[in-house]
Amino acid sequence: MTLFDVIIAGGGPTGSVLASELRLHDVAVLVLEKEVEPPTFVRSLGLHARSLELLDQRGLLQRFLDQGRTYPVGGHFAGIDKPAPAGLDTAHGYVLGIGQPTTDRLLAEHAVEVGAEIRRGCALVGMSQDDEGVTTELSDGTRVRARHLVGCDGGRSTVRRLLGVGFPGEPSRADFLLGEMEVTAPVEEVTAVVTEIRRAERRFGLGPVGDGVYRVLVPAAEVAEDRSVPPTLEDFRRQLRATAGTDFGVHSPRWTSRFGDGTRLAETYRVGRVLLAGDAAHVHPPVGGQGLNLGIQDAFNLGWKLAAEVAGWAPAGLLDTYQAERRPVAADVLSTTRAQMLLLAGEPGPQAVRQLLSELMDLEEVNRYLTEKVIGTGVRYDLGPDHPLLGRRLPDLELGRGRLYAHLHRGRGLLLDGTGRLSVSGWADRVDHLVEGSRQLDVPAALVRPDGHVAWIGEQQRDLLPALSRWFGAAG
Repeated sequence: MTLFDVIIAGGGPTGSVLASELRLHDVAVLVLEKEVEPPTFVRSLGLHARSLELLDQRGLLQRFLDQGRTYPVGGHFAGIDKPAPAGLDTAHGYVLGIGQPTTDRLLAEHAVEVGAEIRRGCALVGMSQDDEGVTTELSDGTRVRARHLVGCDGGRSTVRRLLGVGFPGEPSRADFLLGEMEVTAPVEEVTAVVTEIRRAERRFGLGPVGDGVYRVLVPAAEVAEDRSVPPTLEDFRRQLRATAGTDFGVHSPRWTSRFGDGTRLAETYRVGRVLLAGDAAHVHPPVGGQGLNLGIQDAFNLGWKLAAEVAGWAPAGLLDTYQAERRPVAADVLSTTRAQMLLLAGEPGPQAVRQLLSELMDLEEVNRYLTEKVIGTGVRYDLGPDHPLLGRRLPDLELGRGRLYAHLHRGRGLLLDGTGRLSVSGWADRVDHLVEGSRQLDVPAALVRPDGHVAWIGEQQRDLLPALSRWFGAAG
């Protein structure tokens, strides 16, 4: 039986990023993807600032910029049209417009480049674990074993079901049809009708994506029992007529899908040697475009910790910090998307709250707070009260020699040492030492984790040693 270090169920963005992060540390990775061909539907339209920062930290950003288009940050909280707050704490204060198929392809290509094995048309159908590892049963009848298994297999996760992990939350109260198709109605008619309908129903839209094709979003008549069954063209025509009084002559669909406004959060992200990430751990409405980004950020948090476990240097409890840090972030996103969905409803009550919030967002502090929630730069892990930077991610600081993110490409820890008196002796195989400060960072020295979050602030070697041990294990 073939033995891997880690098997990842699901070859979407979360699975591909996790595979790449593990390969940075020479972990033997197998990715199982049940679909023979990559999906063509475009659920996600872009990447937010924190995901762009993470790609930049690994030297991957330019290949994404070459395939996308940048847009201003403003207007992403419930579609309330406000400019981006001044002085966002990121070098990537924009949204990168890039369709999910392109994002999927680029991430999968990179995973293969760095040595991950991806098997398409191969689904996980069973599993069992013991003290030494996990045995998986595949749809082709074979069995593969690994030291760890990670379920990145979406909201209907087979891994989560087989684990028996609860997935509580709020069921969908409303469904929506989403797809790309051609229309025969003139552009002027489409624009006029959409503008009028969106005065009362903001969860509706037809927008051109090129070559005469429109992206269509329309409320469904009822909540579907099986959301995995795509809607038909006739479903779209019927619901468009019910909502807008016309079906715009839609025809020749490229793809169709449906989604709901339910929110669910896994009760635990880990059972023994099996973990969950991305939509397998949390689902929510796509408003704000946070879902794909949340999964990518899960993978960056988990990757180096799981690699440390495989390599044998992980300190006690390191792998458990994945759930401790990421589950509260997901819970906050679920809450935020619930709020945004209500603010998009056309009833007088939600619209009154929307108007009030719009007025509050004219205050710079409120606008920044809500914007940072959506773009992911406001996340702070609870690493203690000693300094306000602890647990926060660092932006791409200007250093005397280049920029910070260029020193994070290898996925290792980094001691940014403005004192010149500190040492990582004993941890040099896991932590780089850069004797340099930054005018943008008013601290003597900072220990930065592989995911870019600050683990320690100080200037004394005796204070640094416990932090090195806590995050990077015993000295070698």
